[in-house]
Amino acid sequence: MDCETADISTQVKVPGLFSQRSACPKYALSNFFRPLFIFFLHIGYFGPLLLGVFDSSFLFLPFGNDILVVLLIANHHQGFLLYVLMAATGSTIGVFFLDLVARRLGEPGIEKMAGQKRFETLKKKVGSRAGAAIIVASLLPPPFPFTLVVATASALKYSRARLLMFNWVGRGIRFTIIGFLAIEFGREVISVAKSDAFRYTIMAFVILCLGGSAFSIWNWIRHTRSGRKKSQGSPA
Repeated sequence: MDCETADISTQVKVPGLFSQRSACPKYALSNFFRPLFIFFLHIGYFGPLLLGVFDSSFLFLPFGNDILVVLLIANHHQGFLLYVLMAATGSTIGVFFLDLVARRLGEPGIEKMAGQKRFETLKKKVGSRAGAAIIVASLLPPPFPFTLVVATASALKYSRARLLMFNWVGRGIRFTIIGFLAIEFGREVISVAKSDAFRYTIMAFVILCLGGSAFSIWNWIRHTRSGRKKSQGSPA
């Protein structure tokens, strides 16, 4: 089996892309970052599900699942619908975990994280049109503050069922559009993905995500602990 026909999973075949074979150094990612993408591509339909959970909860992964869905659908058109459903469902599971924490923090906790001015702006927009705000947030790419919109809606005690439903619908629309683009421009996508420029961009992207995720997790933990201490110190 040569570099052009190397399998990376039982479901997805990516010619010359993210190959595990040392005979394909031209197209392979660095030894450090390559396993990350091989893993998500290798688990097929569960890749968008798992990455979607991370992407929509506390980690910093802008365009992470978008890139994964594009690569998967571009190389496996038949899996279009299931990839979209798994990505939307993974995002909704991630939002569920985010909602659990944000509701516990309440308005004071989210205000500390977002800043008073930003939180007041979000509160006005989300408070009266929460459903529309959640759908828009799930459709638009960064720098639109998806996490803060969801956290604000949760802090304002917006219906959890509606929150999850609107996110699932919005993400479903987003990944459907991405999927159609991947099918239409599949060959161009693979050509770009094979390039050195893409390889270095992915490396920079992963580094950025690691740093952003570490800060995001630390920030949520810090405010969660702060909220616990405040509640414990308040008189009964």
